[in-house]
Amino acid sequence: MRDILMSLREPSFTLGIEEEYLLVEKTSRDLVADPPKQLLSECQAALGDRGGQVTPEFMRAQIEVGTRVCKSVKEAREDLAYLRRTIAACAAPYGLAPIAASTHPFAEWDAQQHTDKERYHVIAADLQMIARRMLISGMHVHVGIDDDDLRIDIMNQASYFLPHLLALSTSSPFWRGRQTGLKSFRLSIFDELPRTGLPETFVSYAEYQRTVEVLVNSKLIEDGTKIWWDLRPSSRFPTLEMRITDICPLLEDGIAIAAMFLCICRMLYRLRGHNQRWRSYSPFLIMENRWRAQRYGVTNGLVDFGKSELVDFRELLDEILALIREDAEALNCRIEVEHSRTIAERGTSAERQVAVYTQAMDAGAGEHEALQAVVDALVDDTVRGTEALAPS
Repeated sequence: MRDILMSLREPSFTLGIEEEYLLVEKTSRDLVADPPKQLLSECQAALGDRGGQVTPEFMRAQIEVGTRVCKSVKEAREDLAYLRRTIAACAAPYGLAPIAASTHPFAEWDAQQHTDKERYHVIAADLQMIARRMLISGMHVHVGIDDDDLRIDIMNQASYFLPHLLALSTSSPFWRGRQTGLKSFRLSIFDELPRTGLPETFVSYAEYQRTVEVLVNSKLIEDGTKIWWDLRPSSRFPTLEMRITDICPLLEDGIAIAAMFLCICRMLYRLRGHNQRWRSYSPFLIMENRWRAQRYGVTNGLVDFGKSELVDFRELLDEILALIREDAEALNCRIEVEHSRTIAERGTSAERQVAVYTQAMDAGAGEHEALQAVVDALVDDTVRGTEALAPS
């Protein structure tokens, strides 16, 4: 057993987080279809030599940030807080504000414009109306796993946990001024794209490469960046990239989910060191939990496949936290991971948004005013907890 452990070089388990924000006009609370062109460059200038951490996104009303390669969850938290605070400060003089939510409560997608960039022109031409409706934002979490085959092996097993992470993140209950009845309507829009959903299972990194090359050689895609699975090997970095989650308005919620994914990856690596692995389940079953997470978030349970029973989400969360306790201690992120219990108890952003809307309506507001109140709450949530944090 010791020989098995010694033969495996432990991955770096670095952490990187990408977030996509929607830019709203503070007076109307609507999206800004064509924000000032200088805003992006001003954000980059404010970050100095870290300006490359802010980039445009597909829609002009969006802006993307990415942390540095972080050696700890604490470092990622500080970096992301600094980025959120900087974007908000640069947007304020223009009467704008970022919101870290996966859909805007009432914006119309057909009023938006995509960014003037070759890659985005190609996507728009290829996907047509599907691309035009992509008025959604997400959070992507990169975990450093240096060995190619190990990265694929962990991807194969980690798919099981994706619905649980999605459930904790849900922040898109509204679409075009209507309650959708789903906690993550974003996923419904995203799933219209090709090459989405759960990742395939591969026996090796070489098999994954051969699969991607079929599409590349057929000139259907340029590279693996146009494979938009919920979980994928990054085409740019030696990382495993988790993409299923909504973006969380509250910084602490997003950090908790990122820390959980990091610990899940380490737990699966640790099992391998003991010549064990997570049980393989049918994608059909995992997709059922994916749907339940999308529909209900943390409020109505997921299926425990071993028991063939619907189990309260908090009970399932307790089991996951027990599984990764050793890893959270080793990675010094126990507090961040335990915050997931708070999310499950008080509800995700989706529940809070609906509660704000309902409270405003009960107080006599019209529908549009109630939706504006939701935007105001999202603006506040996006910068909450970032003020006292400075970059390392």
